[in-house]
Amino acid sequence: MRILVIEDDNILREATVEILTGEDYIVEQAATGDEGLYLAEQGIHDLIVLDIMLPGLSGLEIVKTLRNNGCAISILLLTAKDSVDDRVIGLESGADDYLVKPFAMRELLARIKALIRRKGNLIIEDQLNYGKITLNNKFKDGFVDAEPLGLTNKEYEILEFLMLNTEQIVTRDQLFDRIWGLDSETSISVVDIYIHHLRKKLVVYGLDTLIQTVRGVGFMLKES
Repeated sequence: MRILVIEDDNILREATVEILTGEDYIVEQAATGDEGLYLAEQGIHDLIVLDIMLPGLSGLEIVKTLRNNGCAISILLLTAKDSVDDRVIGLESGADDYLVKPFAMRELLARIKALIRRKGNLIIEDQLNYGKITLNNKFKDGFVDAEPLGLTNKEYEILEFLMLNTEQIVTRDQLFDRIWGLDSETSISVVDIYIHHLRKKLVVYGLDTLIQTVRGVGFMLKES
């Protein structure tokens, strides 16, 4: 799971990143609203932890921009304002939840896990489920009828992203940026190579057609 933390308080941001990394989340961070929006618009994260008061664009402006562009990513707002009106404005702008500063890290983790569970009934604790496939975060592998697929790290990450976005188009750019990184010098054609490897492991169970190619765009995980 990949989380983006957008917070201008250096101490709080670094502490949040450290805690989330310790929980095995992959975390990226930004200290300004403009940088945060740029990273959020790449569409490679599963959740955003977003401060309202930021240099440049505010957290509310970021939420509105993402929602207006059709981005459905889960957003947890951090706010120093505790009035009902401020909380209502945050939620009405498109945020999924809010947390008032100062907060305990245990509560932050609980809110994040609740938002991840809320993403859909395919998520059960540390597992992702779609059709006959179960993806287990503890073992970093996929299973079909309890038989392991024997996924490599990158195959696991690709299948995880597809399962988190079932029946939605995931572009090659999104997969490349999420798995290999925005600054990677690897060719984007590596995405197709790994999709080919994944299909070969699924064909044994007759599930290779689950990963559908959307010509010229990317891929979609969808049962026929």
